[in-house]
This record gives sequence, structure tokens and C-alpha cells, in this order.
Amino acid sequence: MEKNELFENMKPSKALAVMALPTIASQVVILIYNLADTWYIGRTNNPYMIAASSLALTIYLAIVALSNVFGVGGGSLMVRLAGEKKEADARKVASYSVAMAAISAIAFSLLVLLFMNPLLGFLGASENTLLYARQYVLTTTVLGGLPTVMSMCMPQLLRNAGYSKEAGIGVGMGSLLNVALDPLFMFVLLPRGSEVLGAGIATMLSNVCSFAYFIIMYRKLREKTVLVLPCRIERIAADYKRSLYSVGIPAAFAIFLYDLVTIVINRLTASYGDIPLAAMGIVLKLERIPINIGLGVCLGMVPLIAYNYGSGNRERMKQFFSLSRIVILGFSCVCVILFWLFARIIVGAFISDEETILQGISFLRGRCFSLPFMMIGYHIVNYMNAVNQGKVSLLLAIIRHILLIIPITILMNRIWGIAGLTWAQLVSDFLNALIAMGIFVRVDSKRVE
Repeated sequence: MEKNELFENMKPSKALAVMALPTIASQVVILIYNLADTWYIGRTNNPYMIAASSLALTIYLAIVALSNVFGVGGGSLMVRLAGEKKEADARKVASYSVAMAAISAIAFSLLVLLFMNPLLGFLGASENTLLYARQYVLTTTVLGGLPTVMSMCMPQLLRNAGYSKEAGIGVGMGSLLNVALDPLFMFVLLPRGSEVLGAGIATMLSNVCSFAYFIIMYRKLREKTVLVLPCRIERIAADYKRSLYSVGIPAAFAIFLYDLVTIVINRLTASYGDIPLAAMGIVLKLERIPINIGLGVCLGMVPLIAYNYGSGNRERMKQFFSLSRIVILGFSCVCVILFWLFARIIVGAFISDEETILQGISFLRGRCFSLPFMMIGYHIVNYMNAVNQGKVSLLLAIIRHILLIIPITILMNRIWGIAGLTWAQLVSDFLNALIAMGIFVRVDSKRVE
């Protein structure tokens, strides 16, 4: 690979900045586009539309999970093989990952098309929100499934090849295009009442353009990297498949579990009415600010740790791990302060309905304290993916979502009502951070031995 200097010799702080800053920038742009959808829909002052887009987002996140199977799993394996100087094998893994991501995306879109109504009903759609939710799912996930998965899988592979800037440009371009297209389709081209459909069309078209960019970039860099556009499904060794899926499936499963948690939270919130559901939808989007930026740092860290894991440079791995942890914890603490102090201004920027604003303030101030503990868990999971500890990553995901967040949220909601629903995330992520740190110390000490 052309980028060996970056992985092997560059000062750790500079190398992390080179990898993480473009990724953070792209994650911020993704965040802007996610918030823009909610902001534009909020201009209708229709809480049913916001609630519907929140419900539909859970299905959209499920197809995003597919990109993680081959983007995270394939990317991590690819860069470890590069660290071991097995570039021919790394090229095969990259080709296999792209081909399988495309096939999986098409299959998922067809399944959603066949079972859309019962699926939305299960997620909590009411007669007030079903039509809007169908419009969003049809455009973003059924028609837009393939470009969505590919525009998320391909940049992860590109980033792991050392081209974080190029990956960030493609992701950022698609997101900015979405922000530009949203008002055009929502308020100009389509009639009033079709705002959710317009947002869905804008998302689909922006992902198509992003996908086209990555096809061009892969062709441009094919002589410099192990990245290729597949003509067929590449045959790779059985142990490589096990390694890819042992990291990729837990990474995808973590998003699925996140999606499952969102479903549980939405269903519990919906029991209090559509107004609280709309408020929770806004707050869940706002939480993505520190999450996306923290994720950007983690994604920048992963290839650096994975490469040095493959080459056996343990000291350099530790430097990247410690530095990235300091950055994400510091930023998440700043976000806690800002969310608490400016909750009314932040929530009020998305909708003018006073009842929704008041409920959103309560949700945001209660949930924001979980952010630093949430970041600890995300950081350790990404580290485990980098060092080929997919089973540990899966265990951590199951502990956080299945054993902690879901039962604690249900229990606290039953005992304290909507107040329990508000504070359950803090309790869950605090306990998860303690458990994750304990598992990290145990696994890492065995690995060093």
C-alpha cells in the first residue's frame, strides 16, 4: 500500500489527525443532513411527520448495518493483511466485500418491500403516521437501498486503505447534497403534505451521487491501493471469511441492537402519545452530535491500530488508543454542558410547538449525562474490531443493549413512568462503561501475554 509511512512512522498525534479529522468532518456533515431532515420536517409544525420519520429511521438504520458487515469486517481484515504484507490477499478481500455488500443490499430492499406494512405496524406506526412512514421507507430503503449501502461500505474500505480524506469527501458530498435537495423536493417540487416523501427522495438521490463518486474514486486509485471494483464474487480463503464475518457481523449486529433499542424507546414513548414520540425523535437526532464525532475519531483510530496489530507494533497501538480516548471523552463532556444549558434553544430550533419543546427539553437534559459513558463503550468496541476480537465486540454489544439498556428502560418506565424513560440511558451506559472497561483490561492483558 502507498500509505505505509502513515501507518508505521508518522507521529501518533499527527497520524490520528490525518485519519480522524476527515472522518470527523464527514460525520459532522452526515449529522447536519440528519438534523436537516428533522429541521425541515419540523418547519411543517406537524409532529406526526416528525414521529413518522423517526419510526422509518429504524428501518433505514437496519440497512446501514449491512454496510458494516463488509465495510468494518472487510476493511479491518484488509488493513491487517496489508500490515502483514499480504497485499494480493487484501485485494481479494476488498473485492469480495464490495460484491457481497451489493448483493445483501438488494436482498434486504426486496424483503422490506414485501413486509413494509406489518413492519411499520410493529415499530409503532399509528393511523396518523403510517402514510408518512411508508413514503420515507419506500424512497430511502426500498428504492435507495443499494446506493445507501454502497455509499457507506465503500468509504470504510477506502478509509482503511489510508485514504481518509477521499472517503470523507465522498460521504460529505452526499450529505451536503441531501441538505440542498431537501427544501427543493419538500417545499418546491412536491405539493404540501408531501414533505416526508420529499425528504426521502432527497436522501435517495444524494446516496446515488455519493455511490457514483466512490465508483470513480476506486477506478482512480486502483493502481495505488488494494481496492478494486469487482466483476464477480471473489473467492477468498475460509479463514479470511471467518475473520471478516467475525468482526463484520458483530459490527452490524451492534447497529441492529441500537435499532432495536430505538424501537423499544419509540414504542414506550408512543404509549404517552404522538407529541412525546416527536420530542424523543428530535432528542435522539441531537444525541448524534457527540456520537457521530466520537465515531469519527474511532473510525480514524481503527485502521491505525489494525495495521500495527498486523505488524506487531504494540506500543504504537497503545498510543493511538489512549490519544483517541482522551479526545472523545473531552468532547462528550463539553456536549453535556451545552445540552444542559441551552436545551430550550436547541430543541426549539426544530419545532415551534410548545408542548413538544417542553417534553424535548426534559428528554435532552436527562439523556445527555450518559454521553461520556456511552463514548467509553463505543471506543472499546472499535478497538476490539481493530484487533480481530469480533466475539468480544459482539459480547459488548449484547451486554449494552440486551442485558442493560432494554430491561433497565422497560423497568424504569414501569416504575417511574416517563421520568424513568428519560433517565434510563444514564443508568444503562454507566453500568456498561464499568463492564466494558473490565472486559477490556482482561482481554488486553491476555493478548499481551
